[in-house]
Amino acid sequence: MLSLKRFLIGRPLKSNELGEQKLNKTKALAILSSDALSSVAYGPEQILIVLITVSAAAFWYSVPIAIGVLILLLALILSYRQIIFAYPHGGGAYVVSKENLGKYPGLVAGGSLLVDYILTVAVSVSAGTDAITSAFPSLHEHTVIIAVIFVVFITILNLRGVTESASVLAYPVYLFVLALFILIGAGIYNIITGNVSPELHTSIGTPVAGISLFLLLKAFASGSSALTGVEAISNAIPNFKSPAPNNAAKTLAAMGILLALLFSGIVYLAYYYGIIPNLEVTVVSQIAEQTFGRNFLYFFIQGTTALILILAANTGYSAFPLLAVNLANDKFIPRMFTVRGDRLGYSNGIIMLGILSIILIIVFKGQTEHLIPLYAVGVFIPFTLSQTGMIIKWIRQRPKGWIPKLIINATGALISFIVTMMFFLTKFTQVWSVLVFLPLIIYAFHRIRKHYEAVADQLRTTTCEPAIPIAGNIIILPVAGMTHVVENSLNYAKSLSAYQIIAVHVPFEREDEGLFEEKWSKWQPDVRLVTLHSPYRSIIQPLTKFIDTVQRKASESNYQVTVVIPQFIPKKGWHNILHNQSSLLIRAHLLYRRNVIITTVPYHLKK
Repeated sequence: MLSLKRFLIGRPLKSNELGEQKLNKTKALAILSSDALSSVAYGPEQILIVLITVSAAAFWYSVPIAIGVLILLLALILSYRQIIFAYPHGGGAYVVSKENLGKYPGLVAGGSLLVDYILTVAVSVSAGTDAITSAFPSLHEHTVIIAVIFVVFITILNLRGVTESASVLAYPVYLFVLALFILIGAGIYNIITGNVSPELHTSIGTPVAGISLFLLLKAFASGSSALTGVEAISNAIPNFKSPAPNNAAKTLAAMGILLALLFSGIVYLAYYYGIIPNLEVTVVSQIAEQTFGRNFLYFFIQGTTALILILAANTGYSAFPLLAVNLANDKFIPRMFTVRGDRLGYSNGIIMLGILSIILIIVFKGQTEHLIPLYAVGVFIPFTLSQTGMIIKWIRQRPKGWIPKLIINATGALISFIVTMMFFLTKFTQVWSVLVFLPLIIYAFHRIRKHYEAVADQLRTTTCEPAIPIAGNIIILPVAGMTHVVENSLNYAKSLSAYQIIAVHVPFEREDEGLFEEKWSKWQPDVRLVTLHSPYRSIIQPLTKFIDTVQRKASESNYQVTVVIPQFIPKKGWHNILHNQSSLLIRAHLLYRRNVIITTVPYHLKK
């Protein structure tokens, strides 16, 4: 197992090698913006899907709606840039909301983002798998298996370390950006040179019957799904090389510029080409086919789009473990999420994210399209909370130049709130579960925190009950026979200077009882033997009943009861399945007995 682990994950790294695992801006841009950039493949399409409910003539509204999305993007980029410098240790929306709005708004933001990153992996990998199975229909029945294999591959890649995963995943992301720039450039060239008929689209400003403000807001909310993943960089500041905040801010700006150019370019081409949304063919695919035909460039664009959709999952792997660290440090989730693995990544968070994503993919059979609204609303709730938190921060602290910062955050908060409300109003049947699972997650956070506080209170020497002095030790030794294993345990028990040693044997037949007692009196005459006949062939029940009886009597005189359990250890691990493992069962059963100490004495076999 160890050799397999080394093959998959690599050699362990020393703690002082952590600096080598930090990301430069080029790699960080690739792995932390893959989610946001990949949404260009479906964000513009979501706008058109809403507008087509009126008519194709309403498609010109996609241009002003896209401008609205870009304004929101600008507000979010500027706001998260401020968050990066205000909270340079990462944590993003969770830390901002917790410190400025209070514990529960912080938990709402943190819980939303945890779920959102799980959805990011499941939705992205499923979408990428769909792109592959669309190209090769014979693979369609294996969608779930293919998606699970991709998740396992990305999980292993991330377990190998941040820099190694970034080195592999950077190429497909930049290839996708290159492919879309080629597509947008060629499309605009065709428009300028008159190769695209202006009759394919209606002119901007053309009156359209049936259009309403509600419908436009719905289209705007749907198009805003292209902004999912914008917050990932502010969560992952600790992954950047020094100076981390400066590098993170520059990476965020670069991501914003790329996302704005690609999103606006695809929206404009879709409008000018008169592209109509099709369940069978994506908008990007239709634009590429009309621009290049079905040649190498078309398949290059389709291939890189499929890759970016799958690799968008990596944003979740970058941000989820760091968010989990912040929540675990505040004792809202298990502390295991704060532990670094062999390759200095937070491996428990990476593994948990992979497992939960695979469960989602299997439960929904790889068809996670109806999770996209849930996925989008799950990130706009933290957007709204983090912007509002920053507003409170500026009003409270009023640093130099705080008014422009306040305006930026207020704009972002207002638009994010509108988008969130539009999701609830227009897609309630798809996002209502947020109102159920968020309270459940917050309740779970509360219970975990309460447990940690109770444990700390009980372990603190100033508050815990004073230790009662022990007058002596009464040792109970379960024995199955007269063997080297038992003899080894008896020798250990005698070395403890016990007040009394009691060997306990549990026979199933009456005739065995007398025979064993006779042999024992000859073998260990100085050790008291108690036999407990068990007509129902249970060892644990009569043994625990006897231990409880001894313990009650011993506690009256401040004697400690210690159960010494003999156990032989086979030479080879697989030999364990050939034995009953009675010692493990006894130990597991006694573990929760109060005032009983359990000691296992191993005897290692040589053959």
